[in-house]
Amino acid sequence: MEIKNNTTLSLPKVIRNVHIHFVGIKGTGMAALVEILFHNGAIITGSDVSEYFYTDEIIEKLGLKALPFDKKNITDKTLYVIYSSAYKLDKNPDLIEATRRGIPCLLYTQALGSWSSRAYSAGVCGVHGKTSTSGIIGTILKEIDLPAQVLSGSMINSFGNTCTYTSPLISENHEGKNIFVAETCEYQRHFMSFCPQKILLTSVESDHEDYYPTYQDIRDAFVDYVCKLPDGGDLTYCADDDGAVEVAEIAKNKRNDINLVPYGTKADGEFKLTFGNVENERNKFKIALFDDEFFLRVPGRHEVMDACGAVALVCKLLRTYGKEPIDYVRQIALGLENFSGGKRRSEIVGTGKNKNGDSVIVIDDYGHHPTAVRTTLEGYREFYKGRKLIVDFMSHTYSRTQALLKEFASSTECADEIILHKIYSSARENASDFKITGRSLYEETVKHAKLSGAEPSKVHYFEEPSGAVDFIYNKLNEPLPKKYNDGYIFVTMGAGDNWKVGKAILEKLK
Repeated sequence: MEIKNNTTLSLPKVIRNVHIHFVGIKGTGMAALVEILFHNGAIITGSDVSEYFYTDEIIEKLGLKALPFDKKNITDKTLYVIYSSAYKLDKNPDLIEATRRGIPCLLYTQALGSWSSRAYSAGVCGVHGKTSTSGIIGTILKEIDLPAQVLSGSMINSFGNTCTYTSPLISENHEGKNIFVAETCEYQRHFMSFCPQKILLTSVESDHEDYYPTYQDIRDAFVDYVCKLPDGGDLTYCADDDGAVEVAEIAKNKRNDINLVPYGTKADGEFKLTFGNVENERNKFKIALFDDEFFLRVPGRHEVMDACGAVALVCKLLRTYGKEPIDYVRQIALGLENFSGGKRRSEIVGTGKNKNGDSVIVIDDYGHHPTAVRTTLEGYREFYKGRKLIVDFMSHTYSRTQALLKEFASSTECADEIILHKIYSSARENASDFKITGRSLYEETVKHAKLSGAEPSKVHYFEEPSGAVDFIYNKLNEPLPKKYNDGYIFVTMGAGDNWKVGKAILEKLK
């Protein structure tokens, strides 16, 4: 297998006993890379803000602690620095000191790209579904005798609540023989540092409008990434997603040698998907290559679609290593059944009972794009048919909310009650540069409810998420109509901090 190496600034070939300092160690991708390098023998230190983040758990499991930013973090023993794009070389004290000392400083994406160059690597990309898909791939690979390492963008339950999975068959001494599957991010073309031998593409549509003003801009970024594939490289793509299909067609026109591998209900061939029923809170489905029926324990047809893509990529990896996928159908089925989601990905935070004895399931989900919000909520509707659905949504970034206002307004329409808040801003944007506010989204959502014949009074607004806790608790204690005989499902959704509302509700339900 010929490995393409497109990185210029690289990690050392031997990682063991190399002191690497991470600036912004609590970032999800950063924490995942910490895990990988730590388990390969690197000496790790790191710095970040003091605010608690769920990745603190990952870092602490390794016996590490995030230090405050300080030039003293950089010592004579520090050989490399890996830093998040949220921090600048000329602004952060750790980075200023590292630069002064002449220590190599790699962006997270450069470090990930460097790591990918030493393995047979597959990049999972797309506007939606990257984390679930990479998590499912890793959960299947846990059951298969391949030397694989997987990096996902969040903590995955089946990984043991970590972001990575490493097979015991992984060898330090077989460069290019190990498999490395990683979630790769499109923002600011970060994935261009990755060195893929295979790519899985889930979806393409407008997002990150601060960097990609038009759909064509983000589409072209994905095309350029796909064109990094080596001669005859596989692009596994979702045939049900118009953007993914368009990227595949454009890339194929540019590079006829690229091997297109479609999956989904609209795909022809081995990875054509057929949806089955939802029974006992399990999705049933079939994939054309196999006679067996598969099961997935997470809600939503979009998750089944991600599972189909994951199976397709695993099958291609098996064949690359001279193995026949049909011989591994039981392992694939077991991996699919063992997948139960990840942190902030349809995560069941807890359950309780209200004053009337009705069951309440509290779920948290990171969905922050209208398409993800809609498909996830529709999945809950199908999965939890007998439950009343109350959704607390917090929009993330002014630029995204402004560009996709009407889409956001309709994305929550299947909920029985909708609670909205102020916009959760990004550190890279200034609120004063935008006219839009959280109340703008509220007003547009009310308007959509009226136009669609729904009851506009089901839409509510609280500037701060904490201000909605008592209101939501009271809603969860209202008598249920007969059609909802299973109880309630309460969902916190978005990339903001409204996940705290779910925790507060669970405390009140005790």
